[in-house]
Amino acid sequence: MLYIGIDLGTSAVKLLLMDGEGEIKNIVSKEYPLEFPQPGWSQQNPEDWKQAVLEGIPELLAGFDASQVAGIGAGGQMHGLVVLDREGKVIRPAILWNDGRTARQVDWLNNVVGREKLSKLTANIAFAGFTAPKLLWMRENEPDLFAKIDKIMLPKDYINYILTGVHCTDYSDTSGMLLLDVARKCWSKEMLELCGISEEQMPRLFESYEKVGTLKPEIARELGLPENVVVCAGAGDNAAAAVGTGTVGEGACNISLGTSGTIFISSEKFGVDPNNALHAFAHADGHYHLMGCMLSAASCNKWLMEDIFKTSDYAGEQKDITPGKLGNNHVYFLPYLMGERSPINDTNARGTFAGMTMDTTRSDLTQAVLEGVAFAIRDSFEVARTLGIDIRRSKICGGGAKSPLWKTIMANVLNIQLDVPESEQGPGMGGAMLAMVACGLYPSVAGACARLVRTAETVTPDPDLAARYEARYRQFKAIYPALKDVFTAMNGGQP
Repeated sequence: MLYIGIDLGTSAVKLLLMDGEGEIKNIVSKEYPLEFPQPGWSQQNPEDWKQAVLEGIPELLAGFDASQVAGIGAGGQMHGLVVLDREGKVIRPAILWNDGRTARQVDWLNNVVGREKLSKLTANIAFAGFTAPKLLWMRENEPDLFAKIDKIMLPKDYINYILTGVHCTDYSDTSGMLLLDVARKCWSKEMLELCGISEEQMPRLFESYEKVGTLKPEIARELGLPENVVVCAGAGDNAAAAVGTGTVGEGACNISLGTSGTIFISSEKFGVDPNNALHAFAHADGHYHLMGCMLSAASCNKWLMEDIFKTSDYAGEQKDITPGKLGNNHVYFLPYLMGERSPINDTNARGTFAGMTMDTTRSDLTQAVLEGVAFAIRDSFEVARTLGIDIRRSKICGGGAKSPLWKTIMANVLNIQLDVPESEQGPGMGGAMLAMVACGLYPSVAGACARLVRTAETVTPDPDLAARYEARYRQFKAIYPALKDVFTAMNGGQP
């Protein structure tokens, strides 16, 4: 049998066709536009996702026996606010995970409602990217549209709704809405009330690997698939990527270098970072995880290469960064191009180069960006260490993980071993694996991971280089605190 994995990303949807033994048969990618209507705003039209998926699946199946497709599972960009009216039509563009318009609402939630109360209700505090602040923003700024809301969902849930007609979601994705009682796995009635919405407007909750329905007849005909194809609830992209890399079980770790950057620490038990610098979320395997998320990771390198250097030759720009230059760069980069989430939670933070001199080169800037992202990931690692979590090795995935140089920098900045999975298909592979469990091919997510996930290589840190990066990290850590009040003033606030 065959299984389709959907990776609903920020810039494109990647569709993956895989058999039950983990062999990837085909991959199709469809891009769609991203809107930045004001500085710090980020949104998309959900209809673009729908069109990309409905056009992409027939392309994915070209040359294959579509009758062999048993299940579909999606991993999707988290936190995005998708709202539909009573006719099932999209009311407004989806406000995305990296949107920073909700600074005032986040401040109200954290400082008026209170961090302690939020953490008690949802296991997390408010961040600008979360869904609840977006609902508050919409209620305050678009009251007429807010009054039309009949259904609230997340990006990949909209795709499942199109495929099945079922208004559904999963625990891993909803953990990032600030509307779920993560510990008890139910909607927080108090949070819904604070946002002016009802439980009837919210989707039905499922575990990621559970069947939510089958294809609507008209969708099955359009896609050329059987109507009995099982659609599972799927997962938020980071949880789906964790499944795709085999990051399940106590203490397993995954680093994702995609548009955003994350550190994902799997846990068998529910737990909360008392300082709320790391998110406490449900995992797609039915358990829990802690996660640190930076808003701009590989997107920082894309910005430098394409927007500043006007090139798409990423490897060529890295060729002058020789081993002797690692740990010795005099330039630093704060990777806060969209503000930042974990662990500083500052929408005012901005991308910054520091330490440039007349002899600074193009490759120095490239190296600084790669190192700056690694240092920012380490910030979340340091929070995990304060919780007694001792991470000695991690999986690594995402577009940035295709760079041997970046993997070397990351391993040495963190001073841990990095395992590179044989397949780098992250959320798409995880979605297909969740579909396999929903179809009964494997008894559990852990069982699917044990059978299907293999390691291609391991990157090991060099003690001397790790020591140099330790010193560089200490200097990096001093830059943001020195500029924090400057960033606030630059964005119209009081330092």
